[in-house]
Amino acid sequence: MVRTEISLFLKNIPGELGKLSTTLSEAGVNIDALTIQDASEYVQGLFRARGKSLKRIAPAASYGSMQKDSADHALIRLLVDHTDKAIDLLSKAEYVFDIMPVIALEIDNKPGMLAKMAKKFGEEGININYIYGSAIPKGKKSLFVFCPEDIDLAAGIFKDQ
Repeated sequence: MVRTEISLFLKNIPGELGKLSTTLSEAGVNIDALTIQDASEYVQGLFRARGKSLKRIAPAASYGSMQKDSADHALIRLLVDHTDKAIDLLSKAEYVFDIMPVIALEIDNKPGMLAKMAKKFGEEGININYIYGSAIPKGKKSLFVFCPEDIDLAAGIFKDQ
């Protein structure tokens, strides 16, 4: 299923994730999936890819400062249950963020299921830019988030998922 992922930058200091998650939770927004990484590599890729498929949310001046300050920041990618509400909250709180369509698949939590999904992408010639996911040990389902190069083709492959 196609979902909207929010990618945002947080200062890489104690308490920032708590502040973000509190902002969302107090507004009744649940985080369905989340990954965190150092922002410097992402920012370099962002500027190379700008204009291909990314929608700019922040003003141009913010992107200039991102490039300079990215080593001191973390990149958070997340899916939430109320995307529009989260985007509104993040804008009001002056977070710098982007949105991106991704494929979020709930799959059986058993050996070979990720391989099956990845194989489908490969058979269709779709490169996966990145992926993250998780499951509760001994849980029946896993949630995996795929960012493919061709979102429309990938959405067609997994439309029944």
